[in-house]
Amino acid sequence: MLILLTNDDGIYAPGLAAMYRELLRLGDVFVVAPATEQSGVAHSITYLTPLIAKEVYQAGRPWGWAVEGSPADCVKIGVDKLCPTRPDLVVSGINGGLNAGINVLYSGTVAAAIEGAFFGITSVAVSLEFDEQAAFDRAARLARGVIEQLLERDEARSKLYNLNIPTAALRDSPEIHVVPMDVTPYGDEYEKRTDPWGRDYYWATGNPPTAVGVETDLSVLGRGHVALTPLAYDMTAQAMLARMKDWKFTSGALESDGDAPPDVSHTGPVIRSMRKMQRVKREKGTGD
Repeated sequence: MLILLTNDDGIYAPGLAAMYRELLRLGDVFVVAPATEQSGVAHSITYLTPLIAKEVYQAGRPWGWAVEGSPADCVKIGVDKLCPTRPDLVVSGINGGLNAGINVLYSGTVAAAIEGAFFGITSVAVSLEFDEQAAFDRAARLARGVIEQLLERDEARSKLYNLNIPTAALRDSPEIHVVPMDVTPYGDEYEKRTDPWGRDYYWATGNPPTAVGVETDLSVLGRGHVALTPLAYDMTAQAMLARMKDWKFTSGALESDGDAPPDVSHTGPVIRSMRKMQRVKREKGTGD
């Protein structure tokens, strides 16, 4: 079995190396990972500039391919060009930090696994709760065991999974719960601060939501258990789609009906005033 291993923390991340060592128990591992950290880039891809891939060596031996792009880029070019054969499994991680709840939508780690699922390949994103003394080796052993059990089930193949491991779960024999992704929005608070040059900037301080009345990845992780979530990338709201099938829409008249265009002449002075203010700020060294 050929396994394509990637991440969003970069090709030299300790979580990637720990996952590599464990996955060797399951088959041949081929590393294609970002050259630099790409956390939070979601499912971005590179298509307006060339995508550079460089082979990386460690201790004089080939280690993998460093791609100057996103995690999704790594999987796309890995499957199409770099892997010796089509992978049987895509693993993304281990990420340093959980990717649960609504954060799944922002995660480069999860996006790489989603890209693998686009190809019809069994794909697993693996994340470990952030800790300065993160036990990546123990987390990798746990993750490899879960992946191995998934591969044993025919109905689990060619699917997409998100595995989150809290630090507390590595101390004992952890419970593994199959749960849905929590879609409660995070708080959108930002703390206003001032940098040494007197310029204002903002730091996101929103806290994770607390699930109430339903078991989700966040509630399971909050109790110190492992959360395994099957994901789907089809974002169609099927129930709403069914309700809308009988709705009738009209396009309206596309030809000009003779109405005069809106008057936007009053915006000129406003724009000039804003530009003048920005120029004065720059001259005073206070930024934009």
